[in-house]
Amino acid sequence: MYHKTLPYRIFSVFNTAFLSALAVICVIPLLHVLAVSLSSKAAADGNLVGLWPVDFSLEAYKATINNPYFLGSVWISVMRTVLGTALILLVTVLAAYPLSKETREFRGRPVYAWAFVFTMIFNGGLVPFYILILKLGLMNKFAVLIIPAMVNVWLIVLMMNFFRGVPRALEEAAFIDGASHFGVLFRIYLPLSLPALATLGLFAGVWHWNSWFDGLLYLSRKEDYPLATYLQTVIVSRDMSSMNFTIEEMELLSQKTINAAQIFIGALPVLLVYPFLQRYFIKGLVLGSVKE
Repeated sequence: MYHKTLPYRIFSVFNTAFLSALAVICVIPLLHVLAVSLSSKAAADGNLVGLWPVDFSLEAYKATINNPYFLGSVWISVMRTVLGTALILLVTVLAAYPLSKETREFRGRPVYAWAFVFTMIFNGGLVPFYILILKLGLMNKFAVLIIPAMVNVWLIVLMMNFFRGVPRALEEAAFIDGASHFGVLFRIYLPLSLPALATLGLFAGVWHWNSWFDGLLYLSRKEDYPLATYLQTVIVSRDMSSMNFTIEEMELLSQKTINAAQIFIGALPVLLVYPFLQRYFIKGLVLGSVKE
């Protein structure tokens, strides 16, 4: 009966209209970038492109795909995202499980909890962190894109709260059957944590894919740049030296079309992955684990 009331219907109409308008606002810039990337040089330079390509052309994509620096940066970003996300989830799960216990079960929990919280509030700053990376010998190495980001306290807190919602009866039953803490973690908690792991994995993966500052700060060679750093140097800094265009290509290409093509290709993996993980955001954390 509640869903049939007039106030609820009015709210549904306005809510649907608002969310639809918000979705359109988010999609329009992406459609414009796609249209520019598929347009000719004259149309792009003359600001004649709206939401539909003008003088359809694939030259920008051909030049982008044939650019070895771009392809190399894409491969580095893929490796970074896959490996970095896996390590973040591993560290997050291993840290969140003991922190989800009561103090009587894990006596050192308050000390570790406050240590993690302290790092969320205070940090040494950019210069000490740069010196630390330098002393560890991570400069100009692929590991510098992964190791410093392995511990994400915010994700640990989210996972810890999720683990606390798992019914204790499942854990106690496993201990009675002789399971160890690792057995409980990997056989009970993790299977029940797939929605949370997918959500946190998406957060970590998007962060790794879009992160550009660490590559610019700790890497000096362009061939070692991840995609986000490469795009920053080409688009924001307007450094076109890595494109290696011939005179004939420069006559057919515009900096706007090249930038648009690279931006769209860079955003495409996230756009393809997100719909498959979106359903995990609306699932309950634990459903039907314990039957009365």
